Amino acid sequence: MTEPAPLPDRAARLLDDTGAPPRLRAHLRLVHDVARALVSWTAEHHPAAGVDAEAVLFGAATHDIGKTLHPAELSGPGAAHEEAGYALLRSRGVEERLARFARTHADWDAPGTGLDDLLVSLADKVWKAKRVPDLEDRVVDRLAAASGRERWEVFMELDDLLDRIAAGADERLAFQNAHPVHP
Repeated sequence: MTEPAPLPDRAARLLDDTGAPPRLRAHLRLVHDVARALVSWTAEHHPAAGVDAEAVLFGAATHDIGKTLHPAELSGPGAAHEEAGYALLRSRGVEERLARFARTHADWDAPGTGLDDLLVSLADKVWKAKRVPDLEDRVVDRLAAASGRERWEVFMELDDLLDRIAAGADERLAFQNAHPVHP
C-alpha cells in the first residue's frame, strides 16, 4: 500500500489542536484517501452531480474528530462523538457546510442528506471493505438522477469502483492498526 495522502492543512491543524491520538489520525487519513478516490471518480464519470470536493474531503478528514472528546469510542461503539464533533468544529469557526459531516457520516437517513454526505459515509465504510447496500443504493440513485443515466449502469460502475477500493482493505487496516489508540 502506498502511504495515504496527507490531510488538508486545516483539518490537520484542528487534529493537532484537539490532541487527536495516532490511531484516529491514521483512520481519518485512510477515509480521506478513499474519499479522494470517490470524488475523483464522481467528477470524471458524473460531473453533473456537482460534488463539493472541498467539503467531502474536509468532511472525510474530520468526521470522527469528536472521538477526541469521547475516547472510549476510539476502540468501542458509540455515537456521542457525532454531535460532539460537530459542536467542536463549529466552536473552532468551521462553517456549517464543512462541519456537518461529523453529524451526518453515520446517519444517511436524516432529512437533507445530500450526495456529499453520502460520499463521506461511503468512504467511512468501504475503506475497510464494509459494503452497505442501502447506502450504496442511495449514492446510485443520486448519481443516476444527476446524470440521467440508467440506474443499473451507474450501479455496475460504482460497484466495480467499490470492489477495487475494498480490495486494499487489509493494507489499510494494517496501516491503521500500526498506530496506537492512545498517545
